[in-house]
Amino acid sequence: MDSQQFREFGRAAIDYLADYYDNIRERPVLPSVAPGYLRPLIPDNIPQEPESWQDILKDMDRVVMPGMTHWQAPGFHGYYPTATSFPSMIGELMSAGLAVVGFSWMTSPACTELEMVMMDWLAKAMDLPPELLNGSDSEGGGCLQGSASEATFMGLLVAKEKT
Repeated sequence: MDSQQFREFGRAAIDYLADYYDNIRERPVLPSVAPGYLRPLIPDNIPQEPESWQDILKDMDRVVMPGMTHWQAPGFHGYYPTATSFPSMIGELMSAGLAVVGFSWMTSPACTELEMVMMDWLAKAMDLPPELLNGSDSEGGGCLQGSASEATFMGLLVAKEKT
């Protein structure tokens, strides 16, 4: 895929998602498929040639959507609260597109420093004491985690270290 095809597919994908959210209230929240529904809809063997992005979008409706639980639907009240928004989708696109590996300052100064500022914003919003902020004279600070499970694991590691 070259940059022009990326632009076309990107526009089509965004239109697809916008249409999905515009019409989500009309979809049944839960799928009505039986286990194993998907296998007959796709090839038995890995494709040897790429599919066009147009065919991939058609497969979304033909293969994927029939088996979707629509977590963002207003009528979905199961498991735990979830939500997304158009700004968060654009953020995900930018994050994936830039493919930043931000595990240290050297790998991405902008990523590391933005994370520090955002963690300070959160600490201030929670009215935490100044010693918990990032800074040269502080042992405070924090870091963003990729998931609730990762954050829980990190909390357990910190608790283990501090006891």
